[in-house]
Amino acid sequence: MTGRLGIDDVRPQISGRLFPAKAVVGEVLPVTALAWREGHDAIAATLNVTPPGGETVGLHMTTDPHNQDRVHGVFVPDTPGVWTFRVDAWSDAFATWRNAVTKKMDAGQSAAELANDLAHGAELFDRAAAQAPDSVSGVLVDAATALRRTDGDVTDRVRIAMSEVVTAVLHDHPLRDLLTHGPICEVKVERRDALFNSWYELFPRSTGGRDQEGRPVHGTFATTAKALERVAAMGFDTVYLPPIHPIGEVNRKGRNNTLTPEPGDVGSPWAIGSKDGGHDAVHPELGTVEDFQALLTRAEELGLEIALDLALQAAPDHPWATDHRDFFTELADGTIAYAENPPKKYQDIYPVNFDNNPTAVYDEVHRVVKYWVDLGVRTFRVDNPHTKPANFWQWLIARIHETDPDVIFLAEAFTRAPRLYGLAKLGFSQSYTYFTWKTSKHELTEFASEIRDAADYSRPNLFVNTPDILHESLQVGGPAVFAIRATLAATMSPLWGVYSGYELYEHVPVKKGSEEYLDSEKYELRPRDFEAARAAGDSLEPYLALLNHIRRENPALQQLRNLHFHEVDNDQILAYSKLDPVTGNIVLVVVNLDPHSTQAGTVHLDLRALGQHPGASFPVHDAVTGATWTWHQSNFVQLVPELDVAHVLILPNVPADRREPLSWRRVTDYRA
Repeated sequence: MTGRLGIDDVRPQISGRLFPAKAVVGEVLPVTALAWREGHDAIAATLNVTPPGGETVGLHMTTDPHNQDRVHGVFVPDTPGVWTFRVDAWSDAFATWRNAVTKKMDAGQSAAELANDLAHGAELFDRAAAQAPDSVSGVLVDAATALRRTDGDVTDRVRIAMSEVVTAVLHDHPLRDLLTHGPICEVKVERRDALFNSWYELFPRSTGGRDQEGRPVHGTFATTAKALERVAAMGFDTVYLPPIHPIGEVNRKGRNNTLTPEPGDVGSPWAIGSKDGGHDAVHPELGTVEDFQALLTRAEELGLEIALDLALQAAPDHPWATDHRDFFTELADGTIAYAENPPKKYQDIYPVNFDNNPTAVYDEVHRVVKYWVDLGVRTFRVDNPHTKPANFWQWLIARIHETDPDVIFLAEAFTRAPRLYGLAKLGFSQSYTYFTWKTSKHELTEFASEIRDAADYSRPNLFVNTPDILHESLQVGGPAVFAIRATLAATMSPLWGVYSGYELYEHVPVKKGSEEYLDSEKYELRPRDFEAARAAGDSLEPYLALLNHIRRENPALQQLRNLHFHEVDNDQILAYSKLDPVTGNIVLVVVNLDPHSTQAGTVHLDLRALGQHPGASFPVHDAVTGATWTWHQSNFVQLVPELDVAHVLILPNVPADRREPLSWRRVTDYRA
C-alpha cells in the first residue's frame, strides 16, 4: 500500500517482483488486484500498460461480481520485450453519487430532500467537464445544468446525468479522486513460438536408411533435410536434434548401454567431444558446418525451426578435458569424475564443475551458444539444467538475450517443483514436465490445473515420450494409448512434443520394469520405414497431423490460462474446455483414458464456462470424426478405443458480451 487507497495482491507478480512474469506476442494476459478503501464510497481501478519504448495506455478494470474488492483487466502485448503494468486505484465519486441518488429516489425522497445531492452532482459534472475533451464536454455541462434546475421533478432533472451517453463519456474520461499508484510490475514478452509450438525429436544419424544388405547407414545433414519433409507434413513446428557434435571414443557405450562396444558402434550423442572437436564442432559423419547451415535453410523453407541440444558435459576425449581440466572435478586418485545417477553410471560423460573456475566456464559456454546462434539457431533444448547452478542460467540467458532476444531455451528438468519452476522464473522459455507419468483422471486433473495456474512464469512442453522415457502405459496400452496420450498433450497445453518412433507405436522396453527402449536410439542407428507403415495403415501419422491442424485452426488451444474441467460420472473419461478470450473460439475435449475398453458416461457441462445460457442447446462439431451433434447441459458419450479415443468438439463462438464473466472466473480461479 503506497497511498490513500489500498492496493494489494497484484497479479501477475513473480517472487515479489524479483522476476518478470511471462507472456508472448498475442497472448491474453489477465491482471488482477485487490483495491479497497474505508467506508462505503465506490472505488475503481485503472490498468496502466507500457510497451517497450512506448507510451503508457490506461485500461478500465472491472469489478469482480463475486468479490467487490477484486478488480480485473487484460492486455494483449503486440511486440516482444519487457512490458510494465501498474494498477491504480481511485475514488469513483460518480459511482458513489449515482448509488446514493438512486437509492434516495427509490425511497421516494423529494427534490427538496435531495437538494444537497443534486448540488454535489452538479459540482462533480463541472469538474469532469473541465478535464474532458471539447468534443464530449458539452454533454457533461448539460448534465450539470439540468441538476441545477429548480423546475420539474427529480427524475427529469437527473435524466441526463444517468443516461447511457453520459455513462460512456465518464467511462472514457473518469474523474479520479484520491488517485493511488500500485507497484510497477514487469512482463517479459517473447515471440509466439515460446508458447504455441509443436515439437518433433529425431536423431539425424538415423535418417540414412539401410544399404542393400539391410544394414543401417549413418545419416547426414542432407538425409536429415529430406526427413524434415515428412515432419512438416505432420504439421510440427520445431524439430529438435540431439547433440550433433563429435562423439567420444574413450569409454564409448555399446548397444543398449553396454560397457563393451563392438567395432562400428556409434556411441551416445550426449558423450560430446573427441579428437574431431567439442561443442562448437559437428560430427564428421553428419557433414560440415556448411551442411548444417543448408539444413537450417531447408527447415525454414518447410516452415520448421531447428532446435539444438545444449548438453554441458564432455566425453573423456573432449578438448576441454585436456585444455581445461579445471572445468571438471578431479578425484583423489587423479582421475576425473564421471557422471552417476545411481544405479546408472555414465562412464562416457564428465559433468562440468562450475565452481573451480566459474569465469572461464561461463565465458566458454557463452561463446559456444553464441556460435550456434550466429549460425542461425534460435531454439535450444537444455539437457539437465537442474544439475547446474541456477545463477549461471540466469546469467547466460540474460547475456544471450542482450543481443538475440528471440532465442528460446527449453529446460529438460525432470525435477522437484521448486527447481523446475525456479528455472522457469530465471529465464527458461519452456519446461519439460511430469506429464508422461500422469495417467489417471485425478492425476491429470491435478497436473493440468497446476500448469494452468503457473502460467505466469512457466510454460509446460508436454512430451508424450522421449529417448529416455517409455512409460509403462505405452508398453502395455496398444495403439489406442498412443492416440490418447497425444490427444491429451496436444490439447492440454499449447506446447507439446513427440519423439520419433511414437507414430510407429514403438513400445518394447529393454527389460520389464524399465522405461528404457530396447535397442535404444541413444546407442545405435535406428532407421525407420515410415512410408511402409503408412501404406499398411499401421501409423499414427495421420492422427498427429490432424491434432496439429486442429491446434492451428482453434485459438483456444493456443492459450494456457484458459483450461476448465467439466464433470463426468466415469473415472475413465476426462472432459475439459478452453476458451480464447479474443475470438470467442471454444473447444471441448472428452477423452477415454482406458485404451483397452469402451467407456461410457454422462458429461455434465458448466454452461457458464462455455458461454451458454442455462438450459441452452447448441451444436458441437467433432473435429476428429467430422460428426455434428446437438448438446445440452448433460450429454451421454461412448468412446470405443478401436474407433475413436476422444471427441475434440468445436462449439459456437462465445459472443463478446458473454466472455467477460469467463475472464472473471478464469482469473479468480488462478492462484499465484
